[in-house]
Amino acid sequence: MEVIGYLGPRGSYTSLAVTKLCPDGEAVPYKNFHEGFLRLQSGELDGIVIPIENTLNGGIVQNIDLLQSMENVAAVRECTLNIDHRLATLKGADIKNIKRIYSHAQALEQCSKFLAKNFPTAQYVPTFSTAAGLELVKTCEDACIAGAHTSREGLQLSPENIADEKKNFTHFLLIRRGSVPENTVSKKIYFSVTCKNQTGALLKLLEPVCKNGLNMTKIESRPIKDRPDEYRFFIETEGDYSSPQIKSTLGEVKRAANSFKFLGCY
Repeated sequence: MEVIGYLGPRGSYTSLAVTKLCPDGEAVPYKNFHEGFLRLQSGELDGIVIPIENTLNGGIVQNIDLLQSMENVAAVRECTLNIDHRLATLKGADIKNIKRIYSHAQALEQCSKFLAKNFPTAQYVPTFSTAAGLELVKTCEDACIAGAHTSREGLQLSPENIADEKKNFTHFLLIRRGSVPENTVSKKIYFSVTCKNQTGALLKLLEPVCKNGLNMTKIESRPIKDRPDEYRFFIETEGDYSSPQIKSTLGEVKRAANSFKFLGCY
């Protein structure tokens, strides 16, 4: 049985993504994303699941950077989850007495209007996952923003989604160790590139993608560390990695780029 890591503890959105991506795997928690990648590289884990993008907050920059910097890993599968935030309190607690609200920083941000309206004087305490916040709800003055899928004896969830935007989705990737087999069939390709900082450089780099009829589904930029005013572009396109045409297109992009890294296909 494969061992798949997720941002713990159990009950986090990432643990829910594991059940969709690897329903037959053994799910084990890691404390933070960097630890997850290191345990994957060491062989302790067969795969890890990470959030890579949220429809409200955009790319999860920490994980984009980790995927770029870590060697001998690649994305091989994807899924999208609807994020349904609920307010968790002890059963019988009067929400008028809530003084502390725990959750992941993004969850706190995504419910900021609700919190400002209903708990303007409460202390908002970031935790490394929504599920970790649940473990801190110990008195009637504590609350946590957690997923509608979570449960724990002695806790109750608000009947409705408290997020400011109800149509909120997070894109997750399954990351494995090693290179992707050349005959891997996929619907999307994910890679990163850098190019010269001059007029038309990015356009020239992307010309093979357009010329070969590939639909580019995502492009985003990240500053290159220690190199002011220079950026790396993360690009996702539709395409079957097993196709010779795709291999040829990626080869053209690579030759036009200053640097190129294949991040995965799924």
